[in-house]
Amino acid sequence: MVSNGASVAFDSSRAPRLGGMVSNDRVLAPGESTDLVQPDGRPTPTFRADLRRIANGRNALTIALLYAQTMLIIWAATSLGWWAWLPAFVLMARAHAQFAALMHEAAHRLLFSNRRWNDLVGRWLLGYPGLVSVDAYRRVHMAHHRREFGPEEPDIPLYQGYPISPDSLRRKLLRDATGRTGLRLLRSQFALARWRDQRQRRTLTQMLSVHGVLIAASFAAGVPLVYPVLWILPFLTLWRVINRLRSIAEHGGLIASPDRRVTTHSVRQHLVSRFFMAPYQLGYHLAHHVDAGVPFRSLPRYHRALESSGYVSDDYQYRSYWALWTALSSGTSN
Repeated sequence: MVSNGASVAFDSSRAPRLGGMVSNDRVLAPGESTDLVQPDGRPTPTFRADLRRIANGRNALTIALLYAQTMLIIWAATSLGWWAWLPAFVLMARAHAQFAALMHEAAHRLLFSNRRWNDLVGRWLLGYPGLVSVDAYRRVHMAHHRREFGPEEPDIPLYQGYPISPDSLRRKLLRDATGRTGLRLLRSQFALARWRDQRQRRTLTQMLSVHGVLIAASFAAGVPLVYPVLWILPFLTLWRVINRLRSIAEHGGLIASPDRRVTTHSVRQHLVSRFFMAPYQLGYHLAHHVDAGVPFRSLPRYHRALESSGYVSDDYQYRSYWALWTALSSGTSN
């Protein structure tokens, strides 16, 4: 999942090293045909129609609760004393993961069945607060879904080369944690050349207007440090760590294939990982790639159907994110 709606420059002549994490053929045997899914994992027509129902009311409540949670964290940090700022900082990085997950849902037009409301909410309430243009994100993200690791894949630099050495992964995470990755992406996003394009200029202006409101609200509440310390700093640092760890757990070291198990990892979901790493069922990423039109609420049910058919086996699925990160950092390349 691209986090800022902008593709990373990629020189195809450099022949990136891909496929180092692909499972063997025994693990990738076709699943059994069931009443719910076909051998290639695709849902049967009746099951697909059931999975694709969008819960408009519940999604609206989810967004309202996300905003209420965010305001509660800020209130706690500013009311309980200096010691509350550190846990608030961590929870606000998680909030960025939540905003990004729901923005991703809006980019797929799965948040609301009304397309106009889906895009309005996706832009103004979910994307712009996280400095993401949903429309730009949608363009590059759909290229990712059309053919993972194909010629238009925007994220090959993020996924290539695995397994890498533990030192290499630590260096990447250090760059993320110290803000260097986030600042580099921001400089690219707000580069002068982007302001010369009318459409991009309008989007960036709208984005900055939302952040102007956030800054004004921070000052109006009498706590001007809230915006830089509890919104922007987690965005530039801890959220980048979360984003990289989750992203490489989705596609790190894989390769182009019509079999989605060759392009996408699957990880067992646990309470802690769902809380910090993959909110709103984002961790059921294989199911999402087998059918990208399934809303997030239906992904666990779809995943269980894939497991029942044998399309997802214990040998294929990693038991935890830690187990997958260990495998991803078990190489020697730097």
